[in-house]
Amino acid sequence: MTKRIIKITAACVLCVGFLCLMMHGYFAMRGHGGADITTVTFEESGKRLKNPNRGFYFLHGYYIHDKMTDYRGQIAEDYCTDTETTLTLVEINLSEFKEGPISEQGLRNVENLFTALCSLDKQLIVRFLYDWDGENEENEPATIEIILGHMEQLSPVINTYADRIFILQGLFIGNWGEMNGTKYANQKDISLLADTLATLTDQKIYLAVRMPMHWRMATNCGDASTLASRLSLFNDGMLGSASDYGTYGETSKTVVGDYSYWNREEELSFQNDLCKTVPNGGEVIHPNPYNDFENAISDLSKMHVTYLNQGYDVSVYDKWNNTVVSEAGPFDGQTGKLYIENHLGYRLIIEDNCLKYRYFDDTASVSVSFRNVGYAPFYREPEVSFVLVNTKTGERTIKSVDTDLCGLSGGENSGDTLSVDVDFSMTGKQSGTYEIYFYMEDGASKMPISLGVSQELTDNGYLLGTIKLKDKLF
Repeated sequence: MTKRIIKITAACVLCVGFLCLMMHGYFAMRGHGGADITTVTFEESGKRLKNPNRGFYFLHGYYIHDKMTDYRGQIAEDYCTDTETTLTLVEINLSEFKEGPISEQGLRNVENLFTALCSLDKQLIVRFLYDWDGENEENEPATIEIILGHMEQLSPVINTYADRIFILQGLFIGNWGEMNGTKYANQKDISLLADTLATLTDQKIYLAVRMPMHWRMATNCGDASTLASRLSLFNDGMLGSASDYGTYGETSKTVVGDYSYWNREEELSFQNDLCKTVPNGGEVIHPNPYNDFENAISDLSKMHVTYLNQGYDVSVYDKWNNTVVSEAGPFDGQTGKLYIENHLGYRLIIEDNCLKYRYFDDTASVSVSFRNVGYAPFYREPEVSFVLVNTKTGERTIKSVDTDLCGLSGGENSGDTLSVDVDFSMTGKQSGTYEIYFYMEDGASKMPISLGVSQELTDNGYLLGTIKLKDKLF
């Protein structure tokens, strides 16, 4: 009996060995004789990044007249020194047409203006308004129907340039287009204007209202889900006082209700939640303790601020420029202004990076872990790809991957991480050295997106490591 068991066992061992030999031969024939892996280690950097849809901007305003206007020369002159920003705020004054429809020539002028703006390497924040002098009652249309008509007339032009327009700010109403000093500030009119603009314009364009209170009015506290998903905020009194110059109130929401001003603490908490999915930005004004550096970075982080007007308020920026950052890490020694600029919007870093080679299926496996140390998330999911490059021939294999990088909200959640994985089949590829890169760009502008790391962005992206494929065993 024992001899029989020994024979059976020996036969099984021989079969398994033969099978393993066959499998080894199979993989050796179709694959490679192994690989040597070199992985790049990333370090966070404090360098300034020029990335799309975030950062400082400058404001420029244009009247729309009922006569032919050539905007190309004007745009070239206005922006000749504005070379470091990727955003611009364009205010378009429609007061010449406050009594009725925009003329055909007026509409052609709006079209010509957008055509000229598209010569810039910038995404647009656009604000249509009727007043630049704080005298809105004299300049605003007498009926809401005229404003609604202007929205309808302008929507084809707006939609034509939807890939270039990041945000439509305001609802055409109020002093300086800021939704104050207008007879249309009641909930019914705010809701009608917001819903009309949302219905008429491309869904990829964010809309923005001046106050959290306006957001709650327009969306019925978020019940209008389609509008709520693209309605954002802008604050041109940011950090200017305890109320941000009338943006907030002094009383709790439990007392005043949903459609009024809440106290600062509650409104900051509201923005902290809301602006994980829609952008926030504007102007910082009037030097005071609320925009002292430490207070400023705390509140900008809570509000998930993505963009600020570099031209105003210079006195606040002077205060930040006279502050030197003292903290462990790559931002130590920077001015307060540069530190804040570096954190506006998203700022992605590579937290971990792993490359492996799987012999039995002849595959290079890549896993990269990201963290967002900026104040705000991506609001448009970036286009992400990994690039495999044969260093001898230059041949490239590109793999696009779906991600959820928008889920890294930054701000007070800057410790969150997200891993992105991809596999490259190496079967059929020549033995030799290959480099693997990570590349990311904005889908609308096609601008490359830089990471907050010490490595430099190349044409292929960021080098993650190398894989040296060995010759087949036989």
